[in-house]
Amino acid sequence: MSAKSLYERLGGYDGITAFANDLLPRLMADSQLGRFWQNRGDDGLAREKQLLIDYLCSSAGGPVYYTGRDMKTSHKGMKISEDDWSIFLHHAGATMDALQVPAPERNDVVAFVSSLKGDMVEA
Repeated sequence: MSAKSLYERLGGYDGITAFANDLLPRLMADSQLGRFWQNRGDDGLAREKQLLIDYLCSSAGGPVYYTGRDMKTSHKGMKISEDDWSIFLHHAGATMDALQVPAPERNDVVAFVSSLKGDMVEA
């Protein structure tokens, strides 16, 4: 029997959607990170959320095809700082706490997210 994918261990599409539904409002409400969502229409926010869900599902081994841009292209010019990154990681951890993500899956999520830092942090 093969090991379950991270996608399956996180609860599949519904589990990853719950993660995005919890994380994005935290990020948007943050006094420092909220600037990245200012002046965005509802449709743009909904599309961004769907792209996040698709990206996470696909990256975690799920049967979802991600149609968005790569992370470097998507975040170029946003001037995401080391401090922004640390705040993001704090909110991601709080989301995993709220959803009671088990330690092995949490470690895998942190490792995956950490692998993206070089493509996202510019300033």
